[in-house]
Amino acid sequence: MAANITTEYRINDERMLVQVFIVLFLCINLLLITTFFSKEVFYTTMRYVLFAVTLMSDCMFLCVTDILLILNYSQSMIQMWLCLILYTISSLCMILTPVTLTAMTLERYVAICLPLRHADLCSPRSTLHGILIIHSLSSLPCIVFLSVFFASASFSSYTQSGTCAVETFIIHTWQGPLTSAINQFYFLIMCITIVFSYVKIMRVAKAASGEDKQSTWRGLRTVGLHAFQLLLCLIQLWCPFVEAAVFEINLMLFIKVRFFNYITFILAPRCLSPLIYGLRDEMFFHALKRLALCGLRKKH
Repeated sequence: MAANITTEYRINDERMLVQVFIVLFLCINLLLITTFFSKEVFYTTMRYVLFAVTLMSDCMFLCVTDILLILNYSQSMIQMWLCLILYTISSLCMILTPVTLTAMTLERYVAICLPLRHADLCSPRSTLHGILIIHSLSSLPCIVFLSVFFASASFSSYTQSGTCAVETFIIHTWQGPLTSAINQFYFLIMCITIVFSYVKIMRVAKAASGEDKQSTWRGLRTVGLHAFQLLLCLIQLWCPFVEAAVFEINLMLFIKVRFFNYITFILAPRCLSPLIYGLRDEMFFHALKRLALCGLRKKH
């Protein structure tokens, strides 16, 4: 009895800790999004537009995954059609962030290694096309997974109640390996892109001099941070398979593993975005600082 009470308190503490982190990250992200719309230069420059896309995706992802985490902690049952909607949104946003980070890395590669072509390749029109391509690529794994489910599931299964987890939608044994293969393919392509960009920028950084050298090394550090952030996001792609195996063993262990994965591979990489562009980018930081100071003055 005492052990159950202790476990319940610990789960409640973990739940409260997650809520504090999520509210904090959402407030920071909303402030950054407001800053993005405060200057024309931000929403007409590709890297800032992609940064805003990442922030919006992260906000949506954090809200939906928090709902799923609360449902898992409380062991609540919901109808499968609602679970399907939540899963679709989280699945799309889960892939959207690493794909957008890869695009941001390519933008830094073009800016540093192909400066004369940067204006053409990263124009507002190209940015719009890039966002459409990013969302299309991010949707493919989800479309494949859901197509198999829609083709196999009976109509009555949509109104059934159960625990909302990705395992619910796995009907055939080959769905897991198929999803894993798609995720591995994405992982490989994104890793190759990051390594290629890093090596190319490194060569330019060694050859540069003066202010160009400083700017190039700053770009190299940005790509390095993107690589670390991307690594955490890509490890997240493997989490459902680990969780699926644990789910078959013990429900409470499954909840603990999902909590650890949530903190390490969902919250952690998404708190790096404000650091990379919100604080390290001089122009964006000054605009953010000005907006925050104006808000404090209005309160006084």
